[in-house]
Amino acid sequence: MEFVFGDIVVVGGDLIGVVVKDWLTGPEVTHEIYVRDYNSIKTYPESQIERYMVRHKELSEEETEYQYNAINNL
Repeated sequence: MEFVFGDIVVVGGDLIGVVVKDWLTGPEVTHEIYVRDYNSIKTYPESQIERYMVRHKELSEEETEYQYNAINNL
């Protein structure tokens, strides 16, 4: 499972949400995401969810590599 309860995520390309529940259904993990724009909980397969990256500064080369590795589970 790549995402857990409380993770801030992006769904639908540009909607911000928070993981509130996850479970394994068949070959893929499914997550219930509270989506702020909808003011409700929607269900998404893990393949349709991206991690939200907060940036308060310009990342160094080392930080950029660390972020890339974290996103790609390396």
